[in-house]
Amino acid sequence: MIDFYYWPTPNGWKVAIMLEECGFEYRMIPVNIGRGDQFKPEFLAISPNNRMPAIVDHDAPAEFGDGPLPIFESGAILIHLAERAGRFMPQTRRGRKETLEWLFWQVGNLGPMAGQLSHFVNYAEGEHPYSHKRYADEYNRCLGVLERRLAGREFILDDYSIADMASWPWVLISKPLGQPLDDFPNVARWRETIKQRAAVQRGVDLGKDLRRSVPPTDSERRILFNQTARDLPRQQ
Repeated sequence: MIDFYYWPTPNGWKVAIMLEECGFEYRMIPVNIGRGDQFKPEFLAISPNNRMPAIVDHDAPAEFGDGPLPIFESGAILIHLAERAGRFMPQTRRGRKETLEWLFWQVGNLGPMAGQLSHFVNYAEGEHPYSHKRYADEYNRCLGVLERRLAGREFILDDYSIADMASWPWVLISKPLGQPLDDFPNVARWRETIKQRAAVQRGVDLGKDLRRSVPPTDSERRILFNQTARDLPRQQ
């Protein structure tokens, strides 16, 4: 059994999709990031960066030692699940190398740029033309990188992998971010291909009843966007 600490966001969808693709038995535990669940001491013991997703694997291989295995950071979770399942990551050293390159590209480029753009599109109060353009341009650049990679390829690697699962949720939301895919036909084709997978649909639908269509309250806005080290519980 895997405890899956989750909220329905693109980063959460990455791991939800992988769990569904692998058919692992899991229990979803909501982490309401607007209410501040990510700062609870019991969650920080699993995810010290106070971010979801995180998992606790109660059936991890014996080489990890006795007891449940906590894992935080979506990229690390995807690697762990792929190695445990023996699926969605090539077994060759070259294939693993390419998987890690594109996985790290996503967690260091596509995801953060899209996430910052989303902040200025959906949440920031007032006008911020420089910041909005800065992140819109970077998101556009990342889509261009992906467009070139997908030329003549169905997926980021030779086969569908955790590299696709990591990147796809941040492309799924391109239109709400103000970036249509008209100039990126390879990305558009890849986005639609993955969207048709039943496990992907189940992953994106996970916890959809938790989503809200109203803007965050002032209190939620502070929890989400104005955190400092002082917001973390003090070490006991």
